[in-house]
Amino acid sequence: MLKKLGVLAATGMIMTALTGCGSSSNDLTTNKDTAKPGSEKAASGDAGLLNGAGSTFVNPLFSKMFSEYSKEHSDVKVNYQSIGSGGGIKQLTAKTVDFAASDAPMKEDELKAAGGNVLHIPVTLGGVAIAYNLEGVKDLKLTPENIADIYNGKIKKWNDPKIAADNKGVALPATDIFPVHRSDGSGTTHIVTTYLNTAVPAKWTKEQTGKSVKWANVGTGAKGNEGVAGQVQNTPGSIGYVELAYVIQNNMTAASIKNKDGQFVAPTLETVTSAAKGALTTIPADLKVKLSNQPGKDSYPIVGTTWVLVPENLTMDKTKAEKMLTMLKWAVTDGQKYASELNYAPMPKELQDKGVEALKKVKVNGEAVLK
Repeated sequence: MLKKLGVLAATGMIMTALTGCGSSSNDLTTNKDTAKPGSEKAASGDAGLLNGAGSTFVNPLFSKMFSEYSKEHSDVKVNYQSIGSGGGIKQLTAKTVDFAASDAPMKEDELKAAGGNVLHIPVTLGGVAIAYNLEGVKDLKLTPENIADIYNGKIKKWNDPKIAADNKGVALPATDIFPVHRSDGSGTTHIVTTYLNTAVPAKWTKEQTGKSVKWANVGTGAKGNEGVAGQVQNTPGSIGYVELAYVIQNNMTAASIKNKDGQFVAPTLETVTSAAKGALTTIPADLKVKLSNQPGKDSYPIVGTTWVLVPENLTMDKTKAEKMLTMLKWAVTDGQKYASELNYAPMPKELQDKGVEALKKVKVNGEAVLK
């Protein structure tokens, strides 16, 4: 059963992120899919205005971080568009934003299209919950095999014997299962599909992994973690994958998932952190840490990283670059203090240090910006 972690200190900020905070008075972030991240930048010319776009997974945390940072640094304002990881990469490639955020690492063709190396700076760790809307059922257990079969259209009823086998004593109704998935290019989709391919490759193939995949003709798609959460909340019999912070904030019900050690584990901050510990023993040079399906009896298996994406060679003026990189350095280090209260796992000090070292590689006109 999903553990409720108490009243969130930043409830208002998450609600802003979920309902579209482009209308808020401080205009720090917005999640409107129709927004044009580059328009404010082009009109302003302000070295203190930083535009970013991408991951909806990290949006609640970014909302809090950027608000707090601007309180301490009145000359810096961050406009972050929560449009999905795929959208963020496209905006970065089109050079209409200063930085992007993605829950999936960029592919070789995406890096080539971006016109140069793009550094991947881990900014948070988080779990993806399998939320469901099933009246009277509060402690559902699911295996990766059953999740794959649900999304492949092979398990269609909630009382299917394969689900019932792991839920003894639970009154599962004979109603249709309505799967909800992301309709936009999504790092959350990348996390879930990569997990399924890792855990049950015979049922979920490599071709079914990525930010955008071809889904079976079942259920429906929705934009953003916000859209999937809303669809599940409003549709009896539905199931969907949603970032943990959204699930807790909206008081949704989530399944316990069978992990690599055969234990059914609920998504909580503690179980996400447990999963991260094993994976972080060996950090790759490019910082593209993989956290899916980690061993450990207390490890929640569907866990991912959000990276801030920054071109290694920036084309902006050095003053603006310095403001942006200083802000991102703060997010990777001191800003991590806001992670736990918003149900993200704070990054270990070792990973923070490696992120700062990567930021020091960023140059303007061949000269490093951070010293």
